[in-house]
Amino acid sequence: MLKKIWRILLKVILVFFAASIFSVLLFRFVPVPVTPLMLIRVMEQAFDGKEIKLKKEWISLDRMGNQIARAVIAAEDQKFEEHSGFDFEAIKKAQEYNSRHKGKKVKGASTISQQTAKNVFLWPSRSWVRKGFEVYFTFLIELLWSKDRILEVYLNVIETGDGIYGSEAAALVYFHHHSSTLSKREAALIAAILPNPRKWSAVDPSSSVNRKANRIMHFMDQMDIGE
Repeated sequence: MLKKIWRILLKVILVFFAASIFSVLLFRFVPVPVTPLMLIRVMEQAFDGKEIKLKKEWISLDRMGNQIARAVIAAEDQKFEEHSGFDFEAIKKAQEYNSRHKGKKVKGASTISQQTAKNVFLWPSRSWVRKGFEVYFTFLIELLWSKDRILEVYLNVIETGDGIYGSEAAALVYFHHHSSTLSKREAALIAAILPNPRKWSAVDPSSSVNRKANRIMHFMDQMDIGE
């Protein structure tokens, strides 16, 4: 009986590894049609009796212009081009911060690679199980995708508002033009609301969002100096 259970478990593990590697390889070349978070949001809207909203527009990285890419790197992961999926220095700082501020909002240190892995392949949760899968998929996409592909997928699937996903849809909804023509300020505002895009506004930003956008633009300027 025990051997049978182990055989079944081994088959499940092998199927998981095969399916995960296949899906990562597939999305190296094919646009991601929908993410688990998109489906969850649609179901939440349906259960609440609200209008179903799912605005997204997949475009290639070279059609986005460089402002939005620079803004999200400045806001979310300034070492994106340097690390291999994990920013261990940021993780250490986040752990130290959280240990000093127990009971307050937890500070994260997820890289763009980790966020992409979570958004494309996993469900939103803070459990250790989900975090373990996130590490695994982050390793896979860093191994099998280029940095440009990771950034391209991230900018196409990231939640940017209530029923809005990706930089192109955000640019069209908020500023009525394509992401390729976003100004530095507009790109920084979109990047500034990413931690809470359904609550924060890029069109009518609060003082805290404005301050965050200003910091992002400052980091973007520093990136220009370093180039």
